Amino acid sequence: MNLKQMIKDRQLEPYMHKGSFGIEKEGLRTTSQGELAMTGHPEGFGDRSHHPYVQTDFSESQLELVTPPQESLNQQYQWLSALHDVVNRTIDSEEIVWPFSMPCILPAESDIPIIKVSNQGEIEYRKQLAAKYGKKKQMISGVHFNFSFSEAFIEAFIKDARQESEAIDRCNALYLKMSRNFLRNQWLLTYLFGASPVSHASYSSEGEGRYYRSIRNSPMGYHNAFSNRVSYQSVEGYVKDIETLVTEDVLTEEREYYGSARLRGKGKAVKNLMKYGTRYVEFRSFDLNPYERLGFSYEQSLLTHLFLLTMVWMDKDSSSEEIKRGEKMNRETALEDPFSLSAFKDEGAQLLNEMQKTLKDLNLPAAYQEAVDSAREQLLSPEKTLSARIVKDLGKEGSFIQLGLRLGMNYKEHAFEKPFLLTGFEDMEMSTQLLLSDALKSGLETTVLDVSDQFLKFEYMGKVEYVKNGNMTSHDSTISHWIMANKTVTKNILKRAGYQVPRGEEFASVESALSQYPLFNSRPVVVKPKTTNYGLGISIFRQPPTYSNYAEACRLAFEEDGSILVEDYIEGTEYRFVVIDDKVEAVLLREPANVIGDGSRTVAELIQEKNSHPYRGEKHRAPLEKIKMGEIEQLMLKEQGFQFDSVLEKGQRVFLRENSNISTGGDSTDMTDTMHESYKQAAVEMAQALGVKVTGLDLIIPDITQPSTEEKPGYVTIEANFNPAMHMHAFVQKGTGRNLTEKVIRMLYPSIK
Repeated sequence: MNLKQMIKDRQLEPYMHKGSFGIEKEGLRTTSQGELAMTGHPEGFGDRSHHPYVQTDFSESQLELVTPPQESLNQQYQWLSALHDVVNRTIDSEEIVWPFSMPCILPAESDIPIIKVSNQGEIEYRKQLAAKYGKKKQMISGVHFNFSFSEAFIEAFIKDARQESEAIDRCNALYLKMSRNFLRNQWLLTYLFGASPVSHASYSSEGEGRYYRSIRNSPMGYHNAFSNRVSYQSVEGYVKDIETLVTEDVLTEEREYYGSARLRGKGKAVKNLMKYGTRYVEFRSFDLNPYERLGFSYEQSLLTHLFLLTMVWMDKDSSSEEIKRGEKMNRETALEDPFSLSAFKDEGAQLLNEMQKTLKDLNLPAAYQEAVDSAREQLLSPEKTLSARIVKDLGKEGSFIQLGLRLGMNYKEHAFEKPFLLTGFEDMEMSTQLLLSDALKSGLETTVLDVSDQFLKFEYMGKVEYVKNGNMTSHDSTISHWIMANKTVTKNILKRAGYQVPRGEEFASVESALSQYPLFNSRPVVVKPKTTNYGLGISIFRQPPTYSNYAEACRLAFEEDGSILVEDYIEGTEYRFVVIDDKVEAVLLREPANVIGDGSRTVAELIQEKNSHPYRGEKHRAPLEKIKMGEIEQLMLKEQGFQFDSVLEKGQRVFLRENSNISTGGDSTDMTDTMHESYKQAAVEMAQALGVKVTGLDLIIPDITQPSTEEKPGYVTIEANFNPAMHMHAFVQKGTGRNLTEKVIRMLYPSIK
């Protein structure tokens, strides 16, 4: 069938921009000395048998990162980036993920550890592989690029099929042609992407004394010598050939077939391809790109996608004999010197012209053109290819191991530059990013339902949970959120339950608030909006307010809400208690923005230094907010007799804000371990009185060393929050950070260890 004409007739070109993309990326855990890590698979990843994203391949030391299928390359890279952050933050602090396909320093063959899992069948299978190929070849790592056309494309492509078998045949025809032409032309990708020019002596002495484009794709790599016995002319032939290889004991199992293009269908059994058709194709011939933190660059993915589309769009199709020729060309390309022109340069130029035509016919975005231009440049200038760049850097670095360690350490350090963010999902709020990170680490099947609304879906062992804004879950009712959003209702419930709350009044207009000024002109008060967060619109009067100051405070509060509260100011220190599932998991002391003098620097310089802390940022993109130098801060300094250019004495502290909110530059100190248990118990009981599993309670406590008793309560509760920020507890200015998102996951899924 003429696939290209069928696509044109149905005007499906626009549908080819998207697809379903996935990447499987292998990598060895390696010590700081460049040796294979002999430690077990990190316990932080939980149970491997249920983990959809972080697996082990042949060896206990060989990680495999698997992205969930995504409809665009950009989304695929979001997930791949996030998984790399999770992995680098979870493996041992002295270990890295080796950035090359060829292994790091390997121990003796017998000492390379096979995976340690409960499924004995998996262990036995790997023992058979070790006996057949040797353990060291199993330690070669790479990238598998999984691709299928989008559901919308497939539905439109098979819409007029008269019966299901015809629809399946059409899908198979697409993926078979793609696979045939890929196998015929993959040598070009090996030329461009080959990145294993050398190996360490502990791997093998074979081929020593010269460099190659790709040892992994050469006869020295890890392949089935019998791959050319599998036909791609039909699904029936493909299935029959693989099943025959198993029957003849050439293959231990069907999955041992390592063809560069592997047809994938429903389930694991290859025979399912005949009944259900091909769902996607797994392309397995890619080296790790050591210059890319993720092992395979976005530009490489663009070019690969265009290459695969071209394999279908081009008029030419490949016979079995042509496929054999293509595989021979691929081996020869892999063995070429990295600095030599390709023996098939002219054919490569023609192939890039075909890709250019596909790009134009399908009207693909400009980024694809940039990828093609880069490929043309490398075809003419082999010194710009990955393999040649590596060889040049080996000369500068001194050794293969030193280069790998430097690159691997750089990528690990990247994950810790901003540990409160999850690369790929930085646009989401921090608490959601932290929850997403812990979910990926724990092996929850995760779907981002809505980025802007912070909505996630989790599934584990068949149990589905939805989470909004990091900790809003099915464990708390909708009404509980409204209760805590309304400060008056919160106070009434707690007061009726016997807990201490501040005395105060609620007003619905400026006029009514001003008319009651005589109630507050003789005592310290706090004027605040009824429902807002982040300390907006709050005015604190430690001394009785003048009428004009009181009126201005009311005006500011009404700018943030339709109702305001005027409450007694309670002397003492404010602490945030976070209760999750009937337990206080964190207590935080928040102090107003301040600096401490050193006897030589100005206030402005001290602020600049404090703002340089890696945990400080702007617009809620870091756990702590940078201290501003605006009018409010200037007035606060003036009240204390200072200016921004004032030099403070050593140890002298000045405050730049009245309120203690982190969002206005405040400091955070973890007090979980030092807080008296009586206050923790009171917080848990208040959460229960409100009927909630997750809340952030703000308590004013004059002296935390004195226990709170029924006769002498040592606190006053000023607020309960239904969606308490969790990031500010994870990354604190002083003390021990508390991972609250992990507690949320354990609440939702108690069986996760």
